[in-house]
Amino acid sequence: MGVMEKMRNSTASILWVLIFSFGLLWVLADTQVFDALSVGPQSLGQVNGDEISFEEYNSRVSYYTDQFNQQTGGGMSSEMRSLYEQQAWEDLVAARLVEQKMNELGITVTDRELINMITGDNPDPFIRQQFQAEDGTIDRIALRAAIESPENSEVWVMIEQQLRENRRQQKMNNFIASGLRVSSLDIEKAYVADNSYADIRYIRFPYGDVTNDEITISDRDLRDYYSNNPSQFERSESYRFRYVSWDKTPTSEDTLRTVNEVEELRESFAAAEDDSLFLLRYQSEASFRGNYTHVNEIRGEYSPVIDLEPGEVSDVVMINGDPHVFKKIDQRGDEIKFGILTYNVQADAIATIDRLAEEADEFQYYASSDGFTEEAERRDLQFNEASATKNNPVIPGFGQSQMVLNTLEGLSRNDISDPIELDDQIVVIQMLERTPEGVRPLEEVRNQVENRVRNQKRQEMMSQRVQNLLNESSDFETIASAADKEIQTAGNIRMSSSRITGAGREPKVVGAVFRMEEGQQSPPVAGENAIFIVVVDELDMADASQMSSADRREIQNQLEQEKFGSFNTVFIEKMKEEANIKDNRSRVLR
Repeated sequence: MGVMEKMRNSTASILWVLIFSFGLLWVLADTQVFDALSVGPQSLGQVNGDEISFEEYNSRVSYYTDQFNQQTGGGMSSEMRSLYEQQAWEDLVAARLVEQKMNELGITVTDRELINMITGDNPDPFIRQQFQAEDGTIDRIALRAAIESPENSEVWVMIEQQLRENRRQQKMNNFIASGLRVSSLDIEKAYVADNSYADIRYIRFPYGDVTNDEITISDRDLRDYYSNNPSQFERSESYRFRYVSWDKTPTSEDTLRTVNEVEELRESFAAAEDDSLFLLRYQSEASFRGNYTHVNEIRGEYSPVIDLEPGEVSDVVMINGDPHVFKKIDQRGDEIKFGILTYNVQADAIATIDRLAEEADEFQYYASSDGFTEEAERRDLQFNEASATKNNPVIPGFGQSQMVLNTLEGLSRNDISDPIELDDQIVVIQMLERTPEGVRPLEEVRNQVENRVRNQKRQEMMSQRVQNLLNESSDFETIASAADKEIQTAGNIRMSSSRITGAGREPKVVGAVFRMEEGQQSPPVAGENAIFIVVVDELDMADASQMSSADRREIQNQLEQEKFGSFNTVFIEKMKEEANIKDNRSRVLR
């Protein structure tokens, strides 16, 4: 039976299916289910079900942007903004996690506590700052008037909310700090470590003296090492991708345009009475310092200012590709005060950047339907391959680029990105492969495993050689002579240090030194790069009983800060690992 005949015989069944389907569609349409499906995620993300809204994310990004503009005068690059966007997301996630932990621990601030923070004998520093009288006391009358004033009601709601949150966070910090207290023994150990010194002599037997020809490595050795050390070969999620790029290097037209802008301001610069205000108003890249500089100290490229008359402005001078004009403001003897008007040559936002962006848009459109490599070849565009790792914005070929990393995290295999405008180029990316996190296969890390097994065997062989020398003679000088090694000296080695003069970083050896007695010779000590035999010539151990009260307080504060900082970092990361975090940024912000 042919296909058409089968369809004719099935017409009645098909019609009933269609009728039922259209009826179901009408019912679903009335429930607005399709509107809900088309809207997509309703929030920027979630942390254990607690939503992060676009509004608070945007507010946090705006805060960072405003701070940057105030500090630098503006001009934030798209790459810098991307870094701040990532930081804003991390801030909000961390804040949710801490808030949830405080709820879990039952950390609250009662209304009575809040009242005491405002009107108590020892009010919050914010209240004290706002209502402190000249004699240092709180102006209770002004405080009461501010509280009872009807027009301040909304302001007080905000103040009370902030005070409550601050006190709650302080309680959380106190809770954490209570488990991180520094004991007297910790303080004494730190004092002794910072104030104890040793002078030593040592013989160094580098692992590199064992040649590769002396080492035999079997497949069994590799498999055993790999199986016993899986954590050494863990990888984060990674991405392999290809990309095409359009260079945003300014054209000759861009350079000419910038030169003309500077040239057009020459006369106004010469006529300006307040040179500092003029350069600020016209946003010169060179800020006005207003000091006098001796002619012998003026940089060579700034020499045109020397031959000018006071008030005169030079012709346009190109320095490092950017146009400059100099104005001699004043001269006293051999000292000159001058100002510089200059702009960086940048690609024109319309004539150059828009043209490149349009080319990138067209490429992305046709590449999505005709194929990435086919469209690149048709347009005679070179495409490159690169790889990146999640949470590591340093990407070969791009340097540090949070924007590229964010884009990669939102792409699936074979997806082609929208054009990405970086500081120096516009790129379009195609995802080739996403590799999930986990332990890398042995074949992929075989060379690394082999190197580590070789180093391990090298260390074992050198350790045995040194032990054989000791078995023949325990005399320090005899050992050095038999091994044809030089006896080296190192003085004033601090117990808290990790370095030895002439040997580099060797924390295990330093630790061994301060477990010895003066005049004692050590057994073989396996260091980072060699086996050591050490003789302690002089040992000056500090006495903790000589520590002053100021020393004790300083060490305690330092240890508490170190512990608290280290714990906070681990604390947040641990909570992230255990949390259910949904990141919808790639969908909501696209």
